Amino acid sequence: MNNRYIMIALNLAVGFMPLFSLGFNPDQYNVLWKTQSKNSSESMPVGGHSIGLNAWVEDGDILFYAQRSGSFDENNEYFKLGRFRVQLTPNPFEPGASFEQELKLHEGFVQLRGSSKTSEATVNIWVEALRPVIHVDVQGETETTAVVSYEGWRNEAVELPDESQGARFGCFSWEGYPGQVISYPDVVEQQDNGVLFYHRNRDDQLLIDFMIPYLGLDEVKNQIVNTQKGRTFGGYLTGDGFVQDGTGEATYVLTPYKAWKLRSVNVRNDHHIRIYTHVAQTDSLKRWQQDLEKQRLEGESDAEARWQTLNWWNAFWNRSHLVINADDTDSKAWTLGRNYQLFRYQMGCNWYGEYPTKFNGGNFTFDPSLVKSKKHYSPDFRNWGGGSFTAQNQRLLYWPLLKTGDFEAMIPQLEFYRRMLSAGKARVKTYFGHEGAYFCEQTENFGLPILTAWGWKEPEAKKRNRPPDLEPGVLQNKYIVYHYESQLEYSYMMLEYHRYSGADISDYMEFIKESIRFFDAHYQMRNQQLTGQALDKNGKLVIYPSTSCETYKNAKNPADVVAGLEVCLESLLALNDSGLTDEERRYFTGMQQRLPGYFYDTVDGDQILKPAESWKGIINNECPQFYPLFPFNRFTLNDEDAMEVFRNTWKHGTFRKDTFCSWHQDGIFLARMGMVQDAVDFNTKKMRDSGRRFPTFWGPGHDWAPDHNWGGSGMIGLQEMLLQTVDDEIRLFPAWPKEWDVDFKLHAPQNTVIEGVLRDGQFTLKSITPESRRKDIINMLE
Repeated sequence: MNNRYIMIALNLAVGFMPLFSLGFNPDQYNVLWKTQSKNSSESMPVGGHSIGLNAWVEDGDILFYAQRSGSFDENNEYFKLGRFRVQLTPNPFEPGASFEQELKLHEGFVQLRGSSKTSEATVNIWVEALRPVIHVDVQGETETTAVVSYEGWRNEAVELPDESQGARFGCFSWEGYPGQVISYPDVVEQQDNGVLFYHRNRDDQLLIDFMIPYLGLDEVKNQIVNTQKGRTFGGYLTGDGFVQDGTGEATYVLTPYKAWKLRSVNVRNDHHIRIYTHVAQTDSLKRWQQDLEKQRLEGESDAEARWQTLNWWNAFWNRSHLVINADDTDSKAWTLGRNYQLFRYQMGCNWYGEYPTKFNGGNFTFDPSLVKSKKHYSPDFRNWGGGSFTAQNQRLLYWPLLKTGDFEAMIPQLEFYRRMLSAGKARVKTYFGHEGAYFCEQTENFGLPILTAWGWKEPEAKKRNRPPDLEPGVLQNKYIVYHYESQLEYSYMMLEYHRYSGADISDYMEFIKESIRFFDAHYQMRNQQLTGQALDKNGKLVIYPSTSCETYKNAKNPADVVAGLEVCLESLLALNDSGLTDEERRYFTGMQQRLPGYFYDTVDGDQILKPAESWKGIINNECPQFYPLFPFNRFTLNDEDAMEVFRNTWKHGTFRKDTFCSWHQDGIFLARMGMVQDAVDFNTKKMRDSGRRFPTFWGPGHDWAPDHNWGGSGMIGLQEMLLQTVDDEIRLFPAWPKEWDVDFKLHAPQNTVIEGVLRDGQFTLKSITPESRRKDIINMLE
């Protein structure tokens, strides 16, 4: 845990409250199963710190996958730590036994209860909140023998064939590469009375070392943070009174594996199993092993760790909630509230991750053939890559954390971009020769664009070829070429993080400034190349060639980019202690005056907002013309003229309006326009049960399962129906149906916390802190 996270942990510890003090009881949303699962697709999420587990019971065996943030291999695929299996004899979970599996939200763990004719036991599976340690506690009414196995499938080098969206889709950069791509094995060994397992990246086979010369960046190599060199991830499985018990081999779903087993020496009522995990970049394997051993020997006692974890989750649930129709558990609205809470819990399981939660499954993916039957790959596989991050998808997981007050959980996403800043600046200087930084829509975690989007130069490449005359620095991928808007959105997220929490963002100021500066420098250069003038005849910036989201191609002055620049400049210049020099302040103030503004059209006599001044093609189904509403907060419901334009834009839009899966965010836009019934209809579909056994394992949709940007966009939609914050205003119920009772605790800018209840159409403000913010509340139901 780095120093930043240690401080967060200490701050949380100071604020811990006794469990009985919780005002909101999440137990009403516990998920209870009374039958065992068919396979891993019917698993239940449990986690903490930076670890996610998929836990289930199948044919009497307790199983769980474990995945920890930062476990990226040589190809930048996101590997699981492994699968674990616990077997008890006599078995309280044998076929025909009484069975229950329950996710206990308040305490953040999964509990298994089994009772057969010969045995009865309770098993708790949990992860420490402040350390990356997994626990399995068995408490039996009868004595049992326990066997725990580490099951690994990466036991030999495997070539990844080049198939369209095939095995290489899990390490996205290599899609279409005509050469050989090898996935390298782990090391697993029985050591003392435990099992040591790890993967250490081979320093001569790193993706980053292939990419840097391929992208023409050798001269700035030292400015690109190498996130792969020396990276080692794994752990140590052990148990109280356990000894080695040999090995075995079998196949689970479609994947052969080897099992390394430990057995309890004595028959006893209770068993305690621990898995210590470690992820780090070290100069030697010995150093990594020493650090893992230090964690194992110097950690808290189990009792202390359990107390800390229980109190951590108590503080988590005390921070925020949103409960709809609490007394009507059969209503669709109640389901929305439950799924909102369940997904927030899933986000809480990667609080201290080295990297942000992945939109395409987070740490809770399962065997891919159970997602799509033709995906006959290992449990590590997921569509859209592991170490590569798609910006437009990722953002939807982190915007809702502002209103839940989960500010610390945002740090991995903010750090992701801060870490890449030097690479973003170096690429701009190398390719374009001007100032600023830029970040591609799909980027590897070391700050370079995925290779398959850059394009292959080899003559034998059969697809995704890079045209020989394509300008350096420009991608060949038609969807994301000239797509730079997301760096503005993350800049604004950093600024809003400060506005909501008051946290110091000095570490992020350079990222914000360089991300904004890029657009001014780059598009003055572009217009100079095209017309001989840096600006147009009115002294305005010409943002071309660009793209409006991934949809409107070869766009000029796209609305989403203009809105992002407007709000970032305004927010930056409004900071009281902005860290801007006088020269910078003059520069950014001047840049404000150069922005081109928005462009409008008329359809059937109605004025609409165009997605851009002009464009030359449409190839996706996004709605960037509504980005001035969300995420960029340029217009508010008290501007009725503007709302009329946006509603007309929606009415006359030819884009699809019936797609609610994955990243589709129409429900947010509808809420921002105050279109109550439309927002209700869309968000009810968005946040209904997933169709899988666990209610919030949505997907695959456009992406993968569980689909986390599905849950994130759904959370935002409900939040925007209930509470909107623009400038100093706190607008309650701007798109909320009066017939939905709601009990909520949400956060607003200026360290504001609002707790209230709407029942039978009557609102009661239970509390607001600070009290001075009471004057800023506007009840839209009155």
